[in-house]
Amino acid sequence: MLPRLPLFPLAVVLFPGTTLPLHIFEPRYRRMLADCLESDRRFGITPPGRDTEAPDEGAVGCIAEVRVNQELPDGRSNIVVQGGPRFVVNGIVPDPAPYYVGAVEPFDDDQGTEPSAEQTVRLREQFLYYQALVRNLHDLEPGESELPDSPLELSFAAAAGAECDTAVKQRLLMERSTAQRVEALLALLPTLADIAGKALLIHRRAHGNGKGEGAHPGLEAGG
Repeated sequence: MLPRLPLFPLAVVLFPGTTLPLHIFEPRYRRMLADCLESDRRFGITPPGRDTEAPDEGAVGCIAEVRVNQELPDGRSNIVVQGGPRFVVNGIVPDPAPYYVGAVEPFDDDQGTEPSAEQTVRLREQFLYYQALVRNLHDLEPGESELPDSPLELSFAAAAGAECDTAVKQRLLMERSTAQRVEALLALLPTLADIAGKALLIHRRAHGNGKGEGAHPGLEAGG
């Protein structure tokens, strides 16, 4: 029998080994959270279905384990989840709970699909460069995140950190070849870095003269 898992359809993508903050406010998902906290602290995040909120059969999701739970006075909660294994939804099963419960089949990347060492190094370098641009764009303190050594875990970390369309992230989640995911990221990250770099240029100009033009991005205001 396939495992049964509470399902939370969301237009976000959670990747294995990464964290995601969520705000729980709907009564049925408050109930889901309460049930999960009393059990194994796990539920599944899936994309909503094409025609209904319920995830479609064959949809790919990721198990979310609640690591932090901050309950608010009005019953809402702020939580942080960490991604576990991915799974395929084999169907919604009858259950008295007010939320969806699915029969799911966990999976991992196929054996023998590891990228080359050169590809892994390139991915690490490209993602660190992109990450630095994004941090500057959001006026965050400079610094490097601890990235995993494993090509599989690195590919998930880079996919989670890429600020791109949800559909693109979902395809990266569904991919069962580590090498193909790495190749896709190597093709995607330079474009995202270019977008972030141009946005950072405008951001710095705006900070330089308040008009968004006329200041060199490398100069301080009045320099």
